[in-house]
Amino acid sequence: MTLLIIAPGERLEWWQREFTRAAPDLEVRSWPDVGDPADIRYALAWKPPAGELAKLPNLQAVLSMGAGADHLFVDPTLPDVPVTRVVDLYLTAGITEYVLMHVLRYHRNQPVFAAQQREHVWDDRARELRQADERRVGVMGLGELGRDAVAKLAALGFDVAGWSRTAKDIPGVACFDGPDELAPFLARTEILVCLLPMTAQTADILNRETLAQLPQGAYLINAARGGHVVDADLIGALASGQLAHATLDVFREEPLPGDHPFWDHPQITITPHNASITDPRSVVRQVAENIRRIDAGEPLLHLVDREAGY
Repeated sequence: MTLLIIAPGERLEWWQREFTRAAPDLEVRSWPDVGDPADIRYALAWKPPAGELAKLPNLQAVLSMGAGADHLFVDPTLPDVPVTRVVDLYLTAGITEYVLMHVLRYHRNQPVFAAQQREHVWDDRARELRQADERRVGVMGLGELGRDAVAKLAALGFDVAGWSRTAKDIPGVACFDGPDELAPFLARTEILVCLLPMTAQTADILNRETLAQLPQGAYLINAARGGHVVDADLIGALASGQLAHATLDVFREEPLPGDHPFWDHPQITITPHNASITDPRSVVRQVAENIRRIDAGEPLLHLVDREAGY
């Protein structure tokens, strides 16, 4: 059994070490040192170069290294084999921590106070200090990540709603679904969190029209995919005052080019796609279990629906 890892170079050694510990009988190779392509039966990948997976004639499954699989489906030559994604407590916890941190930052008006610090201004007025149950937070996407985020936000006392493409029922959360309920969801959302999967239906969903449906002065947190946001429309919404601030962890091009206007925008906070990082210490067990299931002819964990994209 041979597994090929295609991942950022700085993390390959970590993955190799964890597979040696958790699955010592599995032969692991790291791209581009593939060896004989015919030996490879499984590929664990993050943003593999187009055409690389098609070079593996005996490939039986592609295991996404992240919570999404959209980075695989952009390759038109992706082999017609099962694709799985990561569902992991550590990965989910990291996203939720990121969401909570930035929701609280906006709720407590921290961007205002950060600007005052830069300008050496001491202004201790409340700045619309409100209680959590007076702050309406909305989460787009109610899968594994979104469900955990809304539960933790609700536990902090926020007035939480969620929107997804299909109907969901989550205790303590106002649930909206489908295109017809997107506008009323946005209209009641002061802090918008995007945790949607990236599909043809969700591409460019945060655009001039949808951002205009938020209350004036709303905030945006995007920890999903850069392709959800139309960059120029976001900048326009900030300039008009429709949005007060945006926190972005993901971008259409990564790393974000040095000349991109987001870098120096006073109303944008940037993080380098690190809201949550796949932790090999837990994920290798999931990968090893799926490999065992393939060999045993059993259903795979977290199988991706190619038509739906997630």
